[in-house]
Amino acid sequence: MSQNEPGFNELLAAAKHSAVHLELRDSYGVGDEAEDFETWKRTGRRDIDPASTYWMPWVDLICNTVSRGVTVRRARIVSEPVTDYIRYEHAGTVVNLRAGEQVRWLPRRQASDIALPGNDCWVFDGEIVLFNHFSGDGNWSEPGWEVRSEPAVARLASAAFEAVWERGIPHEKFTV
Repeated sequence: MSQNEPGFNELLAAAKHSAVHLELRDSYGVGDEAEDFETWKRTGRRDIDPASTYWMPWVDLICNTVSRGVTVRRARIVSEPVTDYIRYEHAGTVVNLRAGEQVRWLPRRQASDIALPGNDCWVFDGEIVLFNHFSGDGNWSEPGWEVRSEPAVARLASAAFEAVWERGIPHEKFTV
Protein backbone atom coordinates (compact mmCIF):
# COMPACT_ATOMS: atom_id res chain seq x y z
CA MET A 1 0.00 0.00 0.00
CA SER A 2 1.47 3.31 -1.00
CA GLN A 3 1.25 6.39 1.17
CA ASN A 4 -0.72 8.01 -1.65
CA GLU A 5 -3.40 5.33 -1.54
CA PRO A 6 -6.76 6.87 -0.64
CA GLY A 7 -8.38 6.13 2.69
CA PHE A 8 -12.02 5.57 3.55
CA ASN A 9 -13.08 9.23 3.68
CA GLU A 10 -11.59 10.00 0.28
CA LEU A 11 -13.18 6.94 -1.31
CA LEU A 12 -16.57 7.69 0.20
CA ALA A 13 -16.33 11.31 -0.95
CA ALA A 14 -15.60 10.10 -4.49
CA ALA A 15 -18.48 7.60 -4.57
CA LYS A 16 -21.15 8.54 -7.07
CA HIS A 17 -23.85 5.90 -6.59
CA SER A 18 -23.17 3.38 -3.84
CA ALA A 19 -21.05 2.48 -0.86
CA VAL A 20 -21.63 -0.94 0.68
CA HIS A 21 -20.00 -2.42 3.76
CA LEU A 22 -19.71 -6.15 4.45
CA GLU A 23 -18.87 -7.07 8.05
CA LEU A 24 -17.82 -10.64 8.79
CA ARG A 25 -16.50 -10.66 12.38
CA ASP A 26 -18.36 -11.41 15.61
CA SER A 27 -16.24 -9.03 17.63
CA TYR A 28 -14.00 -6.06 17.11
CA GLY A 29 -11.59 -4.43 19.51
CA VAL A 30 -10.88 -1.14 17.83
CA GLY A 31 -9.62 1.52 20.19
CA ASP A 32 -11.98 4.33 19.21
CA GLU A 33 -15.01 2.41 20.47
CA ALA A 34 -13.43 0.53 23.40
CA GLU A 35 -14.64 3.00 26.05
CA ASP A 36 -18.21 3.02 24.71
CA PHE A 37 -18.25 -0.80 24.55
CA GLU A 38 -16.97 -1.10 28.13
CA THR A 39 -19.63 1.36 29.34
CA TRP A 40 -22.31 -0.65 27.55
CA LYS A 41 -21.05 -3.90 29.11
CA ARG A 42 -21.13 -2.34 32.60
CA THR A 43 -24.40 -0.45 32.34
CA GLY A 44 -26.33 -1.89 29.40
CA ARG A 45 -26.68 1.66 28.05
CA ARG A 46 -25.35 2.60 24.62
CA ASP A 47 -24.68 6.09 23.33
CA ILE A 48 -27.36 6.50 20.66
CA ASP A 49 -27.27 10.28 20.46
CA PRO A 50 -26.40 11.15 16.85
CA ALA A 51 -25.12 14.55 18.05
CA SER A 52 -22.72 13.05 20.63
CA THR A 53 -18.98 13.46 20.27
CA TYR A 54 -18.77 9.71 19.63
CA TRP A 55 -21.31 9.60 16.78
CA MET A 56 -21.31 13.08 15.20
CA PRO A 57 -18.36 12.60 12.78
CA TRP A 58 -19.93 9.41 11.39
CA VAL A 59 -23.43 10.81 11.23
CA ASP A 60 -22.23 13.95 9.43
CA LEU A 61 -20.20 11.89 6.96
CA ILE A 62 -23.08 9.54 6.12
CA CYS A 63 -25.71 12.30 6.02
CA ASN A 64 -23.55 14.28 3.59
CA THR A 65 -22.93 11.20 1.46
CA VAL A 66 -26.61 10.23 1.30
CA SER A 67 -27.59 13.83 0.52
CA ARG A 68 -25.34 13.59 -2.58
CA GLY A 69 -27.50 10.67 -3.79
CA VAL A 70 -25.15 7.87 -2.73
CA THR A 71 -26.87 4.80 -1.29
CA VAL A 72 -25.06 3.49 1.80
CA ARG A 73 -25.79 -0.11 2.85
CA ARG A 74 -24.22 -2.31 5.53
CA ALA A 75 -24.60 -6.09 5.84
CA ARG A 76 -23.39 -8.00 8.88
CA ILE A 77 -22.88 -11.75 9.04
CA VAL A 78 -23.19 -12.93 12.64
CA SER A 79 -22.93 -16.17 14.58
CA GLU A 80 -25.82 -17.18 16.80
CA PRO A 81 -26.16 -16.92 19.64
CA VAL A 82 -24.63 -13.50 19.09
CA THR A 83 -21.61 -12.21 20.99
CA ASP A 84 -21.74 -9.32 23.43
CA TYR A 85 -20.09 -7.19 20.77
CA ILE A 86 -22.87 -7.93 18.27
CA ARG A 87 -25.46 -7.02 20.92
CA TYR A 88 -23.58 -3.76 21.39
CA GLU A 89 -23.50 -3.11 17.62
CA HIS A 90 -27.19 -3.93 17.34
CA ALA A 91 -28.01 -1.46 20.13
CA GLY A 92 -26.19 1.34 18.29
CA THR A 93 -27.44 0.60 14.78
CA VAL A 94 -30.36 2.97 15.28
CA VAL A 95 -27.86 5.79 14.79
CA ASN A 96 -26.58 4.30 11.51
CA LEU A 97 -30.18 4.21 10.31
CA ARG A 98 -30.86 7.80 11.38
CA ALA A 99 -27.77 8.90 9.45
CA GLY A 100 -29.17 7.31 6.29
CA GLU A 101 -27.57 3.87 6.16
CA GLN A 102 -29.60 0.76 5.42
CA VAL A 103 -28.55 -2.22 7.56
CA ARG A 104 -29.25 -5.94 7.34
CA TRP A 105 -28.11 -8.90 9.42
CA LEU A 106 -27.52 -12.46 8.21
CA PRO A 107 -27.10 -15.40 10.58
CA ARG A 108 -23.81 -17.10 9.66
CA ARG A 109 -25.48 -20.49 9.15
CA GLN A 110 -27.39 -18.95 6.23
CA ALA A 111 -24.16 -17.81 4.53
CA SER A 112 -22.43 -21.18 4.12
CA ASP A 113 -22.91 -21.31 0.35
CA ILE A 114 -21.88 -17.69 -0.34
CA ALA A 115 -18.36 -17.04 -1.64
CA LEU A 116 -17.09 -14.38 0.76
CA PRO A 117 -13.93 -12.29 0.74
CA GLY A 118 -11.48 -13.07 3.52
CA ASN A 119 -11.84 -9.65 5.13
CA ASP A 120 -14.47 -7.06 5.92
CA CYS A 121 -14.73 -4.60 3.08
CA TRP A 122 -16.32 -1.52 1.63
CA VAL A 123 -17.18 -1.48 -2.08
CA PHE A 124 -17.58 1.90 -3.78
CA ASP A 125 -19.68 2.09 -6.96
CA GLY A 126 -19.01 -1.61 -7.57
CA GLU A 127 -15.48 -0.74 -8.70
CA ILE A 128 -13.17 -0.03 -5.78
CA VAL A 129 -12.81 -2.27 -2.73
CA LEU A 130 -11.33 -1.15 0.57
CA PHE A 131 -10.49 -4.24 2.64
CA ASN A 132 -10.27 -3.71 6.40
CA HIS A 133 -7.50 -5.67 8.13
CA PHE A 134 -7.90 -6.69 11.77
CA SER A 135 -5.71 -8.62 14.16
CA GLY A 136 -6.97 -11.71 15.97
CA ASP A 137 -8.18 -9.61 18.89
CA GLY A 138 -10.24 -7.41 16.57
CA ASN A 139 -8.05 -4.32 16.57
CA TRP A 140 -6.68 -2.71 13.42
CA SER A 141 -3.62 -4.50 12.09
CA GLU A 142 -0.85 -2.84 10.13
CA PRO A 143 -1.70 -1.79 7.50
CA GLY A 144 -5.29 -1.20 8.53
CA TRP A 145 -6.68 -1.27 5.02
CA GLU A 146 -5.91 -2.23 1.46
CA VAL A 147 -7.48 -0.66 -1.63
CA ARG A 148 -8.05 -2.87 -4.67
CA SER A 149 -9.52 -1.96 -8.04
CA GLU A 150 -8.99 -5.08 -10.13
CA PRO A 151 -12.32 -5.92 -11.80
CA ALA A 152 -12.29 -9.54 -10.53
CA VAL A 153 -11.78 -8.40 -6.93
CA ALA A 154 -14.55 -5.80 -7.22
CA ARG A 155 -16.90 -8.40 -8.75
CA LEU A 156 -16.19 -10.91 -5.94
CA ALA A 157 -16.75 -8.37 -3.16
CA SER A 158 -19.83 -6.88 -4.85
CA ALA A 159 -21.39 -10.30 -5.51
CA ALA A 160 -20.72 -11.38 -1.93
CA PHE A 161 -22.31 -8.24 -0.54
CA GLU A 162 -25.38 -8.54 -2.78
CA ALA A 163 -25.87 -12.22 -1.86
CA VAL A 164 -25.68 -11.39 1.84
CA TRP A 165 -27.95 -8.37 1.37
CA GLU A 166 -30.55 -10.43 -0.49
CA ARG A 167 -30.76 -12.97 2.36
CA GLY A 168 -30.22 -10.48 5.16
CA ILE A 169 -32.83 -9.49 7.70
CA PRO A 170 -33.57 -5.75 7.93
CA HIS A 171 -32.36 -4.30 11.21
CA GLU A 172 -35.90 -3.53 12.36
CA LYS A 173 -36.78 -7.24 12.18
CA PHE A 174 -33.56 -8.74 13.51
CA THR A 175 -33.51 -9.47 17.22
CA VAL A 176 -30.53 -10.38 19.37
